Amino acid sequence: MAEHSTPAEVVSEPVGRVVGGRGEVRDDRWGGVTAVIRLDGRFGPDALVGLDAFSHVEVVYHFDRVPAEKVETGARHPRGNTDWPLVGIFAQRGKNRPNRLGVSRCRLVRVDGLDVHVEGLDAVDGTPVLDLKPYLDEFGPRGTVTQPAWATEIMRAYH
Repeated sequence: MAEHSTPAEVVSEPVGRVVGGRGEVRDDRWGGVTAVIRLDGRFGPDALVGLDAFSHVEVVYHFDRVPAEKVETGARHPRGNTDWPLVGIFAQRGKNRPNRLGVSRCRLVRVDGLDVHVEGLDAVDGTPVLDLKPYLDEFGPRGTVTQPAWATEIMRAYH
């Protein structure tokens, strides 16, 4: 296997911010939350041309309210619930991740200038948005999707 050098750091500049929606961080009930992703002024409306032809958008954002000392790198019980198994941070979608990156697929309501109106985005007002991508079925999972019971239990209250 070939060796690859890893850069000392990866710098990513937000393309915009979340405006509206929730003001406080909560774990559940994001399904009906509406918000706007407002692109930074360095972009023109041309950056969003054609996005409105898609029903859903994938949003990559930064959990900027998670302090560095709260970042998890090992195993933990999801949401601190000891009824659920101890699982590694990469086997769950918690916000206390090493790079504090979040990914959300949400419904695209409309595009208005530099504003992308969405529903179901699980990021709060002011959250830095790192990237937007249209959701395409072909990038969804192929084959049968499986997950442990504890994950299904968490997601019952999520939407």
